[in-house]
Order: sequence, then structure tokens, then C-alpha cells
Amino acid sequence: MAAMTPTLPQTDEGPVTVPGARAKARRPRPRIWRGAVLGLAAAYFLVPLVASFVFTVHVPGQGITFEAYTELLAAEGFTESLLLSLGLAAATIALSLLLAVPALVAVRIGSPRLRPVVEVVCMLPLVVPPIALVTGITTVLRWGPDHLSRTPLYQTFIAVQNEKFPFVLVLAYTVLALPFVYRSLDAGLRAVDVPTLTEAARSCGASWPYVVLRVLLPNLRASLAGAAFLTLALVLGEFTIASLLGFRPFAVWIVTISGAQARMSVAVSVLSLLITWLLLLLLSRAGTNASGASSPAPTTSRKES
Repeated sequence: MAAMTPTLPQTDEGPVTVPGARAKARRPRPRIWRGAVLGLAAAYFLVPLVASFVFTVHVPGQGITFEAYTELLAAEGFTESLLLSLGLAAATIALSLLLAVPALVAVRIGSPRLRPVVEVVCMLPLVVPPIALVTGITTVLRWGPDHLSRTPLYQTFIAVQNEKFPFVLVLAYTVLALPFVYRSLDAGLRAVDVPTLTEAARSCGASWPYVVLRVLLPNLRASLAGAAFLTLALVLGEFTIASLLGFRPFAVWIVTISGAQARMSVAVSVLSLLITWLLLLLLSRAGTNASGASSPAPTTSRKES
């Protein structure tokens, strides 16, 4: 006699499940701990910032005053140092992407076996301390004028150290930003079928510059925005290299002015954080919009009866 096994009734939509059979599995997990962690993180970042802001605007015996911020905006060197840092950041972003994008695309298309070598080279700045890097730069800058004073390269050594726009800082920041730029672009290239897109564009008669500028870069907008995001944060907050080389971008100017007055020094810190966050939010917003614009809209198809 065959063993009898209970079966569930079938419907057009599939087998009928017993109510409550998987209620325990479908029960939502408690999210209280998530809110607690986010609350602690917000308190960790916001409480010192709010306390610093209150210290700058509240003067005992006078009440609320924004004198520290008005004096700061009119302080000597504020506008010049901020514009210098923004210019250095823009130049560093452009140079980093100009070096990294063609190299990674060429490795992705033509020589995939060289990817580990390129990755190791791009990760080296994480191993070399900034103090060692600036020591090497200082040695080269001192050695150049002594040995190349009668060659055209002497003017190059002088030009890269121009105080109005020290291009030597751009070169140093490009080296420091290379690991972050590489990681961001490598993640974007992994998400895109680069060989197929390149082959399709080349089969249609497109040149290599057209393929890179009009085919690949639109699909890497989010990665490019991420690389620019990280590079901007690095340049605006870098102090060691610029200070040891004798230049005064925004980070060095903040340290210089901080010893003058207590309230103004705290106001400088608060204002620098707000400026940095605003620029980073703008870059993040631009990357999000670019990513949404570059992704094609989903299409649906209906079967004809």
C-alpha cells in the first residue's frame, strides 16, 4: 500500500500556502539599533560643531554677535588662500583624470594582464608617508637650479614654484590622490562592458578620441564624480606638504590665523568645514544626477496574443 502524503491545493496562481507557516521568517527585524547607531554618530559629529558655533557667536555680557565671522571674511589672506586651494583642487582633479582615465581604459581593453602592475603603482602613495614625499620634492627643487642653471629647464623649476599658483603642489597632490582616483575609476570600468562598447563604436567608424570622450566617459560619470569628490576633500584638507614647501593655501592659512584670536580661530574651523561640506555635496549631487541621466530608461515589451 503506497504511503499517503498530504498535498496542498493548487490554484492558477500557484500552490496555496498555509497562513502563519512562514510568519516567523517574514517578521521584520527590529530597527531600533539602527536608529541608535545613527543617533550616536550624528551626536558625535554635530554636538562639537554646534558647541563650536555657539562659542563663536555667544559673548558673555553681549549676547549673540557674529563679529567673529565678519572679521574673518575681512581678514587678510582669506579670499586669496581659499581661491588658491580651489584652483589647486581643480588642477589636481583635471591632471589626475587626464593621467588615470586613458591608462585604465588602455589596460582594460588591450592589456588586462598589466592590471595588477598598474594597481600596485597606483597604491604606492598609500605606503609612502607625505613627509617622505615632501622631503624628496624639496631635494629635487634644491638640486635643479644648481645643476640646470644654464639650461631651459631652470625656468621650469622657477615657474612651478610660483607663489601665486604653485604647480609643484598640483604634482604632489596628484600623487597623493592617485589611489583614490584609481579605485573609483576601476569600480566604474568593472561595471561597464568596455570591450563591447569600444568594438561597437570602432566598427561604426569612430576614432579613439571619440570612443573615449563620447562613448566611455558618459558611462563613467558617477565614477568621475566620485574621484573628483575624494580629490577635492584631499586638497582642501592637506597641510603638511604645502606648509613644508612654504606655500599658503587655505589649510595653511587656517593654522596661521588660528593663533591670533580664540573666537576667530574657531570660526575659521567652522567655516572651513561648512565650505568643504558644501563643495562635496555639490559634487555628490552632480554625480548622482549624471548617473541617473546616463542610465537608459527601462523599456517594457508586451507579447501579442
